Amino acid sequence: MPGLVRRPLLMKGVAEAGDRELEPVLQVREATMRRPVSQSESGGKADRAVRFGEFELDLARFELRRAGDIVSVEPRTFDLLACLASNIGRTVTRDEIIDEVWQGRIVSEAALSSQIRSARRALGDDGNAQALIATVHGRGFRLRSEPLEGLPSEADASGGRAAFPTVVVLPCTSLDQDGRGRVLALGISEDIIVALSKARWLRVVPRSTAFSMVGTAEDLTKVAGKTGADYLVTGSVRRDGNHVRVTVQTLDAHDLRSIWCESFDRDMTGIFELQEEISRLVSARIATELGITEQQRAASKPRKNLGAWEIYQLGSIEFSRFTPESNRRCQRLMRQAIQQDPSFGSPYGRLAYAMILEMVYFEGERDQGRMDEALEHALRGVECDEQDANSHFSLGRVRLARCEYELAIDALEEALSLNPCLALTYCGLGDSLAYEGRLEEAIGRFQTAIDLSPHDPFRWAFMSYRALAHLFGEQYDQAAVWARRATQVPNSHYWAHANLVSALGHLGEDEQARRAAESLFRKNPCFSQRFAEERLFYVKRPEQVELFLEGLRRVGVP
Repeated sequence: MPGLVRRPLLMKGVAEAGDRELEPVLQVREATMRRPVSQSESGGKADRAVRFGEFELDLARFELRRAGDIVSVEPRTFDLLACLASNIGRTVTRDEIIDEVWQGRIVSEAALSSQIRSARRALGDDGNAQALIATVHGRGFRLRSEPLEGLPSEADASGGRAAFPTVVVLPCTSLDQDGRGRVLALGISEDIIVALSKARWLRVVPRSTAFSMVGTAEDLTKVAGKTGADYLVTGSVRRDGNHVRVTVQTLDAHDLRSIWCESFDRDMTGIFELQEEISRLVSARIATELGITEQQRAASKPRKNLGAWEIYQLGSIEFSRFTPESNRRCQRLMRQAIQQDPSFGSPYGRLAYAMILEMVYFEGERDQGRMDEALEHALRGVECDEQDANSHFSLGRVRLARCEYELAIDALEEALSLNPCLALTYCGLGDSLAYEGRLEEAIGRFQTAIDLSPHDPFRWAFMSYRALAHLFGEQYDQAAVWARRATQVPNSHYWAHANLVSALGHLGEDEQARRAAESLFRKNPCFSQRFAEERLFYVKRPEQVELFLEGLRRVGVP
């Protein structure tokens, strides 16, 4: 492989040797490593040494030195450091490391994680600081030429989970000639950092590190390398009298491809209110787009040596497809992610929610044992990370399906207190409030979800549940408008069509209702009033179910 250090031919014997031969071969290699190497043998010591920070890795003498003193390392750990050092500043993929260090042998994620920990320990580094060896999520690892201080603490690649993606928010640029917008620009950048930090699956480079990049000659590629970022957020602020335009862009740090970009035009009323509104919208939309990007990255990776994070992302793709088959695949993948890393909370919550949706939306039978198992998984997800809003969201949805209405609202409100930018939680809370008859509050929550994440993979649900709330309030024209919008989203479920049929039935729009019913039966030929009543078991008020069924009857749904 170009750029990687050539290893002694003796290691070929290690790769080919059987397990019983492995130890003596390693002993021979260790003795070889301790033998002095002449200038002529090494091709020149200076030519074969890599320096980073206060360390020097001598590839000819097989020595790691710190400020001139030799640091003892195991042979395979040295090989790993040599692999990274020979590509200093470049991300070396997991597959490249395995090919070079293990000569292509099949090894577990845990074995690779163990060697990464050993290498970090030899350098006085760890998975939290990642001062010298950075985990580049979804790709591999990168050795920094200089140690980086001030990075946020998070889980490293141990336990079979690749580290969460890292994002750096650079200070927004004020484009005003008089510089009056500079305070607003910096304030918006700070608030975006705070808002994104509430997404527990993101590692956000702290303000002190991100803002230190201002005024340097470093280009964005070098900024990404120094911070270990997978994504960069940049922006600008322009003022024209009382009018403000804020433009924010998210870039892939690997190739500086724009993932998302949007402008927000507002009138200047209060500076803090404006900063809060913009940062909330921006962070919600960034989180949505990065979530989709992470799923795409996981799907593009070879299936060999996947960590729990990648498996979780693959399961999330299946979850979003929202079909009976994809729901079952999602559950299988979430169980695999849990098996890979039992301390990773997100798969528990997603598994719990998928099990509930199978009973509500798909052919799964309503079963108390399955309900109890879903609750156990949801509670376990919260236990893994009590600060994770997504886990509390899943718990709230499980509670609703179990008809534990007050507990459901409590869990969803707790999720919003932890992350007020999570669109899906506003939708879930709106759904629970609608069944309590608090329809105006519910509709407000649905609108917030739509505003925060207008391109969300589950936006059809935001619209469909809102349509149901309007229907319960006998606002049938609005119910039809929102249900129709929901049906136009590609992955919308047949329940969105059912909501449209019921609304049109109440409006007496016979021809439109007939066409809507045809679309419903194409989606689910077995849909009937009895089926609907059985699947709406979690709706608290019988009169709401009856209102829905009456709309179906008026259209002639059997």
